[in-house]
Amino acid sequence: QVQLVESGGGLVQPGGSLRLSCAASGSIFSINTMEWYRQAPGKQREWVARITSGGNTDYADSVKGRFTISRDNVKNTEYLQMNSLKPEDTAVYYCKAYIRPLGSRYFIDFWGQGTQVTVSS
Repeated sequence: QVQLVESGGGLVQPGGSLRLSCAASGSIFSINTMEWYRQAPGKQREWVARITSGGNTDYADSVKGRFTISRDNVKNTEYLQMNSLKPEDTAVYYCKAYIRPLGSRYFIDFWGQGTQVTVSS
């Protein structure tokens, strides 16, 4: 079974840094675009960043200049490096990837389980 497993969340002080990882596993033929989303309590889920298979990146205005998305195609893993963290960055962070399973002709979107990031002094 194809799945995404997230890690790296935790408690950090304002101005600090954190690095999230999202590893895809299972019977995978290829992975296309990978993304990060976040959701704070009582708020809508917000798109954060995207990286294409060719390495092109896009960011939400709220994180631009502070967050960096990257990927390792050998490890089938995407990362989110978060610097200069603010209290408003506090949320559950979810990874998303468009994956073509072995034996499939189509890409399917998969989601990670979510990891809590809390920015507080």
